[in-house]
Amino acid sequence: MASPHPLSETLRRLDEVVQQKGLSPDLLNVPELAAGTALPESTVRTLLQGGSPPDESVNDRVRARIAALARADMAATGKRMSDLAADISRQLGVSEYWARQICDGKKVPSVELLHGLVDYFGVDGGEAFFTAPAADALNHALLPILRELESPENDPVLALMDRYGVRSTDLRMHGSLTREQLERLLEGVLRSVVPPEGGQQS
Repeated sequence: MASPHPLSETLRRLDEVVQQKGLSPDLLNVPELAAGTALPESTVRTLLQGGSPPDESVNDRVRARIAALARADMAATGKRMSDLAADISRQLGVSEYWARQICDGKKVPSVELLHGLVDYFGVDGGEAFFTAPAADALNHALLPILRELESPENDPVLALMDRYGVRSTDLRMHGSLTREQLERLLEGVLRSVVPPEGGQQS
């Protein structure tokens, strides 16, 4: 049996931390995720719902993501396509015509040019930003969000658990614990390891 995709595990953990902390299930901003991954919003929405994105070749991914970044860059800077192509031409040493074909999503850049576009657009993840399957690209974008939400500094209960080396997965091995049950259990653990004020631990 094939192992589940890492995105499935990331989404499961996000769902768990959302429930534990009573956060809104809509905390993930689809337009922002789409912009950050250069994926279509429809693809991001499908993946977040556990669906499969449309089939595409690596070349299709590269062309579509460069075109998405080019549109976003022009929208943010007010440049025209001719301006963007001229800028890329100067910085990466290709003809303006070739730069425009690439930014329009009509041509696939060489590996060398793709490397230059990583720096030009300032994307995270190197060339894989353009070539990774959609699920991998979204997972890469979600992991920092998950780490932030799971950070002990953002939850006093988790901070105590981290301080005393207790993991929620360890506590849940023999059944489901609610947040209130977990807090009561931790209080008992703390009473057993922290001496009362003015006293000594037995």
